[in-house]
Formats: sequence, structure tokens, C-alpha cells
Amino acid sequence: MEVFDLIVSMSASTIRVAAPLILAALAGLFSERAGVVNIALEGKMLGAAFAAAATAAITGSAWLALAAGIGVALALSTVHGVASITYAGNQMVSGMAINVVAAGLSAVLAHAWFRQGGRTPLLPDAARFGPVELPLAATLKPVPILGPLYADVLGGHNILVYVTFAAIPLVAYVVAKTRFGLRLRAVGQNPSAVDTAGISVERTRYAALAVTGLLTGIAGTYLSIAHGAGFQPDMTAGKGFLALAALIFGKWKPWPAVWACLLFAFTDALQIRLQGVALPIVGVVPIQAIQALPYILTVLLLAGFVGKAVAPKAIGIPYLKEKR
Repeated sequence: MEVFDLIVSMSASTIRVAAPLILAALAGLFSERAGVVNIALEGKMLGAAFAAAATAAITGSAWLALAAGIGVALALSTVHGVASITYAGNQMVSGMAINVVAAGLSAVLAHAWFRQGGRTPLLPDAARFGPVELPLAATLKPVPILGPLYADVLGGHNILVYVTFAAIPLVAYVVAKTRFGLRLRAVGQNPSAVDTAGISVERTRYAALAVTGLLTGIAGTYLSIAHGAGFQPDMTAGKGFLALAALIFGKWKPWPAVWACLLFAFTDALQIRLQGVALPIVGVVPIQAIQALPYILTVLLLAGFVGKAVAPKAIGIPYLKEKR
């Protein structure tokens, strides 16, 4: 039973760790399929995390905090759009600028408002999204195998986790089966043809960035007031870049990108349990090496273990409308 308990614990932990990665990867999917490189996922998540935690600390409302997190992420996406779409600026530079500004400004504002070294106060349970107990979870939990799987793996997560996994098939359907998804993919492949057909390339790309803002806003909020209990500087810890790596690993497709996020999350959950554990032959591995496992896996995958990933043809290329 110890092995089964470990499987249940690892599975539940993987789901919790994967949630922000999946949201960020799906967010990047929209913008990058529309032709806008989005290395700013990290900054948008971090800005949302700070806004959500600060709002929750001031108002005590998790729902107002969620709205604030989404609002800040949408604002950063708009800035990204103005720089890279309206003014045809370098998308890599504008994305990195958002990351730098979000990292610096969030820490400065947190220190100015709360005087806790760039952190927000520890949030009470009432100001956070707590775990949701599924129907009959307590009754079914004593049932061997199925009970713990239902109560602890499927159940016990906060509402944003369930929103995340509900978003996966929705995003897959929107991108593959709807008119908006068709225009999104066309803009990322051949914006000139889309423009000739009378569809606004600029408007479509702004819409894609708006969806990116929505999803990164939820992801950042999850980090600070659902998975965590407050904001601290650089709390995203590279999750935006991991999500971007998962998107590339998944060849800019929803389901493969989600599986990549789950793989990275499993590695992250594993490294937590390996800290301080003596392994055969090598003994106790230094904690720094254990913590680097998710990032080492990312480098290995992107170095060529998954084959050549073909990006949308127009990605990173500003579209300049021809004058007639």
C-alpha cells in the first residue's frame, strides 16, 4: 500500500503543479499560432500573481483578486500588442521588457504597500481558493484503490485546477473547429492571404493576445492565492518559460503541449520528494542538482529528443499592411 499511496500522492501533486503550466502553455498557443512570439508569459503570470495577492490582502475576496489578476495580465498583453502589432516592434524584445518590468515593479510595489521585503502578507483561507470536495468523496474514500483515486487525485483541488482541465478540450475545439480558430491559424501561417480576404490581421492578433491575458491571469492568480498563500518576488520561477518549452515540445498543438506540461510537473513533484533521499550508488544528491531536474529535462527535450518542431510560418514577423 505504500507504493499505491506514493502513486496517489505523486498524481495529486503533479495535477496541482501542472495547472499553471497548462494555462500558460494554452495562453502561448493562442498568441504564437497567431504569429506573435510570447516569451512574456512569465511576466504576465508574475504581474497577475502580484495583483491577485495584493487585492486579496486588501479586500479579503478571492474573486476580486482573480478579477485583478486577469485585469493586469490583460493590460500587459495590450502593451505587448501595441509594441509588437501596432508599432511592429521586435516581439522578443517587447516580451522580455514585459518580463523585466513585471519582475521589478511587482517587488517594488509589494515593498511600498506592505513593507514585507517585496512580499504580500500571508493570506487567510477566506481570501484564497480552497480545495473543493467532490460529491461522496468522504464516503467513497475508504473504498480500496478507487476511493483514494476519486477523493485525493480527482478531488481535493481548488476550483482553478478544474477550470484549467476544463479549458483544455475547449481550447482544442476553438483552435481546430471554429471560425476564430481557423482565422487564428491562418494569420500565423499567411497573414497576407488573410488580409486579402478582408480579415483584419491586427484585430485577430489582438484577440489572440486578449485570450493569452485571460489565461495567464488565471495562472498567476492560481500561484499566489490558490496553490500559494501570498506573493513573493519571482515566484513564477521560470514557469512561463517551461510552458513555452512545452508548447514547442507539443509542436504548437493543445493536447501534446498539455502532456508535456504534465511531464514537467511530474518531474517537479518528483524532485521535491527526492530532496534529502539517499539514492543507490550515488548516495544523497545535492539539493541544487535535484531542484534543477525540470530544467535539465527541458533542455534535453528541446535539444532534439522530440524531433524538429515546425513553428507557424509568420511567427515573430510583424505584418505591415500594404498601401493600395
